[in-house]
Amino acid sequence: MEVEDLFSGGARNEEAKSTGQSPLKSLQVDLDFYSESIREVSMEIIEEGYSSYPIFVAHQHEVSVGEVILDRVDLETNWTINASTLEEFVELDIIQEDRKAAFIQNYKSAKDYMCLFVVVAEGANFVFYPYK
Repeated sequence: MEVEDLFSGGARNEEAKSTGQSPLKSLQVDLDFYSESIREVSMEIIEEGYSSYPIFVAHQHEVSVGEVILDRVDLETNWTINASTLEEFVELDIIQEDRKAAFIQNYKSAKDYMCLFVVVAEGANFVFYPYK
């Protein structure tokens, strides 16, 4: 699956407001604000047995992976967060089956870090961000 495939409709063509700052600065602010909520969802995913590897998709457009848990429009923030799992990422071929073991080996403690798949116009990447 290509990064473009994550976007639904023509949402990718919507350009973020040009502030001269990296959008990742606003992501850091939002993650600090969302931290406790993301930790609660992460622990629930693990405790309910859905996955041992929760992944949160941070985006500013519509994406077709995971379920929205924190909506930027509703919360008047800059980033929306979707909850997903390693299993969904493998199923969607975002993480290839032969790379699953390497991903698990590099996965940081879900009690201490949120695993983020950050989607921006230029592409997407995994980031582990500590809870506040």
